[in-house]
Amino acid sequence: MDLLACPICRNFPLELHVFRTRRIEAELNPVKCELYCGYASKMLEELGGEPACPDCWRLEIVDGILFCGGCGRWYPIEAEIPRMLPDHLRDRNEDLRFLATWRSHIPERILKDGKPFSLTTG
Repeated sequence: MDLLACPICRNFPLELHVFRTRRIEAELNPVKCELYCGYASKMLEELGGEPACPDCWRLEIVDGILFCGGCGRWYPIEAEIPRMLPDHLRDRNEDLRFLATWRSHIPERILKDGKPFSLTTG
């Protein structure tokens, strides 16, 4: 999350909503983020203490959504892979299926007004 910006408007940071995670049981040497902690959803300067890097690095996001507050676009995360494609390369039917599948986990503003597709505009 410390490196991801919207590919369309370059807004940083993106808002992360996690639906499903998998715990990693391996020896890790976590690297601290430089600007933004996605685990806490805060800029590092706002944390006031040491970030929870070991906890964060042990979680793999399986399914979730990234949202850009700058342009209103959302990007699905499926099978551990964020799909951050420009609008013309996105599949409308796949995106609508994703929204419908995870509807109970997705903020209403994304479901109604998200770009390039939403459940109200299709």
